[in-house]
Amino acid sequence: MKLTAAEFLAWDSKSITLLGMSGVGKTTLANKLPKQTWFHYSGDYRIGTKYLEEPILDNIKRQAMDVPFLRDLLRSDSIYIRSNISVDNLAPVSTFLGKLGDPGLGGLSLEEFKRRQNLHHQAEIAAMRDVPQFIHKARDIYGYSNFLNDAGGSVCELDDPPTLELLAEHTLILYIKTTPELEQTLIERAARDPKPLYYREAFLDEQLAVYLAEKGYGGVDEIPPDDFVTWVFPKLFRSRLPRYQAIADRYGYTVDAHDIAGVEGEADFVALIARAVETA
Repeated sequence: MKLTAAEFLAWDSKSITLLGMSGVGKTTLANKLPKQTWFHYSGDYRIGTKYLEEPILDNIKRQAMDVPFLRDLLRSDSIYIRSNISVDNLAPVSTFLGKLGDPGLGGLSLEEFKRRQNLHHQAEIAAMRDVPQFIHKARDIYGYSNFLNDAGGSVCELDDPPTLELLAEHTLILYIKTTPELEQTLIERAARDPKPLYYREAFLDEQLAVYLAEKGYGGVDEIPPDDFVTWVFPKLFRSRLPRYQAIADRYGYTVDAHDIAGVEGEADFVALIARAVETA
């Protein structure tokens, strides 16, 4: 959605989509806005509770079936298993994605890893396409004045123009651009605590081939799962930056992560967007 600064400020029911790498401050920003007037839609939460709910539970049950005590209880219907996903705890989604590598270290085969990646890709598209109906629900059912779409870090990887066009039609897209300092912080954080990630298949195939040759592994089943994630993250990070910027240039606006960190509340947030719109 392209607006003038005056049009944005006069917009009674604002709908914003936040884009940016995980860790750039999207959810932190959402939590600074008044909860009584801003509906916080988390794309990752929607993925986990709607589109990947069953695969996530199947994955947990599969692990539980390896424990004799739990297997007997599950088979006799004596217990049930559910995930406790929240906007602030998306670990079940992350655990489902998993990591490539040695099965003895909890790694996944390339075939299974790609299957899960594809399920996540389709789920993320579906979650973003749900945004217009949730804008309506937020206002019609719950009475929220404004709507914030906290999009996942991998939205720039969707390669699905109709979904981006739908978001641009119904929301103002705001890309939070990392600073060099934050970029280094996020890379160091990923090295300390490697987390499962989504990769475009072409990117994964290309980088996996380089990694195997560089490390001298004969196949995926020899890879230490955390090692590959640590090695590939800086490359993934830098590959995503121009993708975010291309989306912002075509469909929305860009703000600096340093400026976002200085937002204290709704007035600061609205003023920051107005300046971004005015200077675009």
